[in-house]
Amino acid sequence: MMTRSRKFSDVAGYAVIYAFTAMAFIPLVAFILYVIAKGIGRINFEFLFTASASMESGGIFAPLFGTIVLTLASLLFAVPISLMAAVYLSEYARKDRWFNLIELTIVNLAGVPSVVYGLFGLGLFVIFLGLGKSIIAGALTMACMSMPLLITVFYQALKAVPLTLREASLAVGASKLSTTFRIVIPTALPGIFTGVILATARIAGETAPVLFTVAAYYMPNLPQSLSDQSMLLSYHLYVISTQNTGVQEEQKYAVTLVLVVLVLVVNLIAIWARARARKKIGNLG
Repeated sequence: MMTRSRKFSDVAGYAVIYAFTAMAFIPLVAFILYVIAKGIGRINFEFLFTASASMESGGIFAPLFGTIVLTLASLLFAVPISLMAAVYLSEYARKDRWFNLIELTIVNLAGVPSVVYGLFGLGLFVIFLGLGKSIIAGALTMACMSMPLLITVFYQALKAVPLTLREASLAVGASKLSTTFRIVIPTALPGIFTGVILATARIAGETAPVLFTVAAYYMPNLPQSLSDQSMLLSYHLYVISTQNTGVQEEQKYAVTLVLVVLVLVVNLIAIWARARARKKIGNLG
């Protein structure tokens, strides 16, 4: 009797889990299919790789190029600084009340609305440092926005590395610094790539911070340097959806589809790199 009861409980438990999993995935799949159905007809070589003569004529190469450049520049600033901060917190910082305060502050900063970071970037980078609305100002702002998230994820990845690996490395004569950079960080690479994935998706999709620091309403030409403004997919989509009524509906969904695919491709590359890192670590083990 107890066996039947347990089997029924297991089946019911699995059914509830699968049902909630489906509830989480169905809206996402429905959204993607809807966007594909609405926008795929507009996707072609000319739409992707030519600059538009006006906001209504299509051609999204300028905002596509700007989004890629801004994302890469932001990660270039954010990832090294965040990794060094996480290394300090994990390997060198004393675990006292000041450590707890720093950890709490980082977690709170990760939850600050993006528009606040946009105003911060406007005040510091655009006005005070005199960078103006530019890719460099936008990248620094997005880096500041991403660093609390990255530090938190990197710190958890480093903390998950078994203590025995550190002890074994120190036991054979390796220094603390060598152990950190040759043992701890390579072992934590899968978790580090996870943080990069999350930051990439957030940077590419944000609108509020770039509105204050880098985004241009319309530019017929590509930016020539990091000190120039740039069109961006997220802001371009906002503009053609809310402020420009002359744009066809199919084009709006096409821009949405490109933005989703761009984030997906970058994430897949990071996931592939994470899988390779895990495989390499597994082979070493």
